[in-house]
Amino acid sequence: MRRWTFRLGTMALLFLAAFTLGTISTEWSSDSADPFWTEAAGSDLTDDERTNIDVYDRASRAVVNITSTVLQQGWFFQVVPNRGTGSGFLVDNEGRILTNYHVIQGNSAQIEVNLLGSERDESYEAQVLAVDELNDLALIQINPDGDLPWLPLGDSESLRVGRKVLAIGNPFGLEGTLTTGVISSLGRSIQSDNGVLPEMIQTDAAINPGNSGGPLLDNSGAVIGVNTAIYGPGGNIGIGFAMPISRAKPLLEFVRSGGEARKAKDPGFRTIYVSGRYARALELPPSGLLVVELDPNGAAAQAGLRGPSREIVLGNYRVPWGGDFILEIDGRPVANGRLLQQSLALKKAGDELALKVFRDGEEVEIVVKLASQSMRL
Repeated sequence: MRRWTFRLGTMALLFLAAFTLGTISTEWSSDSADPFWTEAAGSDLTDDERTNIDVYDRASRAVVNITSTVLQQGWFFQVVPNRGTGSGFLVDNEGRILTNYHVIQGNSAQIEVNLLGSERDESYEAQVLAVDELNDLALIQINPDGDLPWLPLGDSESLRVGRKVLAIGNPFGLEGTLTTGVISSLGRSIQSDNGVLPEMIQTDAAINPGNSGGPLLDNSGAVIGVNTAIYGPGGNIGIGFAMPISRAKPLLEFVRSGGEARKAKDPGFRTIYVSGRYARALELPPSGLLVVELDPNGAAAQAGLRGPSREIVLGNYRVPWGGDFILEIDGRPVANGRLLQQSLALKKAGDELALKVFRDGEEVEIVVKLASQSMRL
């Protein structure tokens, strides 16, 4: 009986050893075991991804990082450097760079520009060529050793909500950051340190501190705006604003002409677009711009444009009433609220703005002579 028990025990040990070795060699051996993860099959790029990559590869080399330093006096009369950073982009191969006025901090003691790219990582001191404080724009220049890549300027007057856009800049000092989104709205007005910035492009492309002055691009890589502001005091929440590039072109022309070509000054009136049932309720023509605010010292008032004289209640709104109702601008019928700003963007100092208005049941024509806006070299 003892011999039989010994044999059974031996056989059990041999079986257990064989099972253990088999398990180790077939299931747990590093040579033949299946991995703990799944290898993904390679996927082709989508057309949208190819466009993003193509635009970034071409445009990012023309985007720069700007550091401005202003010397300020501290509490104990010591001189303390105050530094700010932002973005900008080259507009020609001679080193001219467009950015925001607030990026260079106004009267900056020193402006340093870093060129970033696969073939160069260089730093230059920049000089200010001209500024447009009202539109928060500045043109600066560096003296490069050779030709530099630059970005073409597009058309910001034919934009549509929903159009795809790409933003490149240096948020929080992270150079060459690309974000994408769409145009969320047009014609937004936002408050800046120097007043109201009207007719801004709103986008959900992520814009953060440090993006200011960088380009907002369309699918072809053309600049349609200058990234300027975000909504709220912190980082991106999906609401950013860019200055339409049409508002920057007069500054570039101003520099190109040596200061002779000046941007037209705002004619001094504000309007709201009225159409449909609101126009019918006010017994006005089907669509137009109602003058709701008029600067008595502005060019429009001097030309004879009338502003509101009282307020009326329309639905849930109090509306300034009694002002002229603009039907046409430079011969073009008013079909949306952006026509006035589109027309003014193309004007230079000394140009005329032709208005056809509805007043007291009659059509009246007014010609506004546009004065010169303050821009300085």
